[in-house]
Amino acid sequence: MTRAVHVVKRFTCDELAELLTAYLDGALDRLDRDGIKAHLAGCEWCERYFEQFRVTIRALGDQPPEKLSAGVRDRLMVAFRERRGV
Repeated sequence: MTRAVHVVKRFTCDELAELLTAYLDGALDRLDRDGIKAHLAGCEWCERYFEQFRVTIRALGDQPPEKLSAGVRDRLMVAFRERRGV
């Protein structure tokens, strides 16, 4: 008789914080989703952070995108590229 083994990926608190948007968007595979759920169930700090994140999205999520002037957009893109080292 063969038993199925369910592996749960472990995440640090920092890794979880980086993946919350993808988690809420449903963009993670099952292994990552299950790992995040397991971490949230056992980490009070991350669970609280996750709930605050969800409340913020609910409050601000339907805001129309803000239009940037071409100059502001260009300066932002330069800053992003410099930060990424591109």
